[in-house]
Amino acid sequence: MIGSSIRALAVVIPVHNEEQLLSRCLHALEAAVARVRVPCAVVVVIDASTDRSVAVARRHPFAVIEIGAGSVGAARSVGVTAALTSLAPAIDRHTWIANTDADSVVPPNWLTLQLDLAREGADLVIGTVRPDFADLTPQHRQLWLDTHEPGRPNRHVHGANLGVRADVYRAAGGFSDASEHEDVMLVDRCRAAGAHVVASDGAEVITSGRFVGRTPGGYAAYLRDQHRGLGAVTPEPV
Repeated sequence: MIGSSIRALAVVIPVHNEEQLLSRCLHALEAAVARVRVPCAVVVVIDASTDRSVAVARRHPFAVIEIGAGSVGAARSVGVTAALTSLAPAIDRHTWIANTDADSVVPPNWLTLQLDLAREGADLVIGTVRPDFADLTPQHRQLWLDTHEPGRPNRHVHGANLGVRADVYRAAGGFSDASEHEDVMLVDRCRAAGAHVVASDGAEVITSGRFVGRTPGGYAAYLRDQHRGLGAVTPEPV
């Protein structure tokens, strides 16, 4: 099945106390946005931050919204609504929503790959992530390489690399207000609604390799548990 062409693009980044990593994220996003040839609304949602994340975000050419929800799900939801509103009257089936995280770095082809997959029929794209190897021990880095085969995405859901067609997003009820796993819940609802889901490692996102994240679970907890499985001493958080 051939999907509808994408004529508008919404990009959302939730932020909670990420002043050290946010600029790197947004610089990479600028490069990815420069490659697309459709209207693109990028919204940075600063949620309950007590650091200088707002000041950092305002140095970049993107819309910035401040909220106090203390919930990554709520932040993503607010960002998507704002981005889609700014793109109106774009038609949902021709609009794509791309999501990443403030501690992550997208590759230059991040958006163009998702748009290509949407054109080929994808309703939802699950992209892969890899930890920043500079944050890991050599032993942990080798474990990651040994358990991730290029060209074979593991289909794990990461909010740092997730795209969905706007009509499918709305039909699934959007992001919930959950404090974590809002990405997994959205994908589950999209699958239940019959969405065509594609997993791809063609635009892998580099994310922080820290062991203490902004939520109790998430990718940081996964890396922390993996590190413990190596019998290694977990480094002190920076």
